[in-house]
Amino acid sequence: MTKQVLIVGGGLAGTIVANGLCRQLGNQLRNNEVAITMLGATETHMYQPGLLYVPFGRIRESELFRDQRKVLDRRVTFHIDPAANIDVEGNQVTTESGRTYGYDYLVIATGSRIRPDTIPGMEEGAHWFYDLNGARKMRDALAEFEGGKIVVNVNAPHKCPVAPLEITFMLRDHLTDRGLWDKTEITYTYPIGRLHALEPVAQWTQPEFDKAGINYETFFNTKEVDPAAKTITSEEGSTLPYDMLVTIPPHHGAQVITDSDLGAGGWVPTERESLLREGSTNVFVVGDTTNIPISKAGSTAHFEADTIIDNVASLVTEGRWARNYDGKVFCFVETGMNAGTYVWFNYTTPPNPGPPSQMIHWFKLAYNRLYWLSARGLL
Repeated sequence: MTKQVLIVGGGLAGTIVANGLCRQLGNQLRNNEVAITMLGATETHMYQPGLLYVPFGRIRESELFRDQRKVLDRRVTFHIDPAANIDVEGNQVTTESGRTYGYDYLVIATGSRIRPDTIPGMEEGAHWFYDLNGARKMRDALAEFEGGKIVVNVNAPHKCPVAPLEITFMLRDHLTDRGLWDKTEITYTYPIGRLHALEPVAQWTQPEFDKAGINYETFFNTKEVDPAAKTITSEEGSTLPYDMLVTIPPHHGAQVITDSDLGAGGWVPTERESLLREGSTNVFVVGDTTNIPISKAGSTAHFEADTIIDNVASLVTEGRWARNYDGKVFCFVETGMNAGTYVWFNYTTPPNPGPPSQMIHWFKLAYNRLYWLSARGLL
């Protein structure tokens, strides 16, 4: 009987899993011993980290997109039919079209979404770069900006945890290049008592901000934005005026996770080493969808996906477990328009950012080009 592997979600994590399984299970696919199906929401695949460059005109929008069917191995059955309900007890998924798919192994890769609407005034008063429309609007606003107060406001949880630092450093260089830095003041806010959730990154950031002339305020949990008055107020009672507000909106998981009662906020409780849904033996969770307290980043999704590929393939072919995930994360960090650093860490080794250099910036730009190999699981 053919074993069914069902992948819910067509982003980076789900795509890597699908392509990796095709390579490892080639014989089984050819002999009809296994079938791989993906349920996605759109026919296009977007390189989300590229959105960081859109506000500065450093990337063409066409570079962000590929046809999902061309990114996927041809042996994957791909349906544009988002999941509406995930029944982990009945081993089946019902889609928005009403179709039902059974599975032997399920991979939940439903990702995360921005929710600026959860904070009063944020949709109307703020700019962001976490989706294409937001990045476009921010690009237009920056083109018209002639100096004043910029607030970079970070909310939690959010994906790509170094992106708030990157956008701040890049804003500083962009405004310097335009001759506007002397007319501009940037204030960066963070919801806890340091400048980043990872303490070593926070310790690295503070002197870098001081050197760059960037102001900051911690313990700033956003309460509301007043677009008319151009102010942002925290739960702690602090109010900051702005001429331009750049926000990292709070993120939630996918609605289907909440509707299926699989996890509060759309985050699925996940065993941090096996990447199995807690209490499950055949339901894997990958990427932003997990509730594991590590970075929701592309590299996290990639390393998790590699672990799931090995384990599903091993279970299908040998009936045994292959290996555990060690919490590995690697992130390039743009520290301006022409310099960068990186952080890597795992469950036992903390990050240790090094001095920024132009070479690391070039490495990140190179990875922007290599992303599609990564999505195909070739990198």
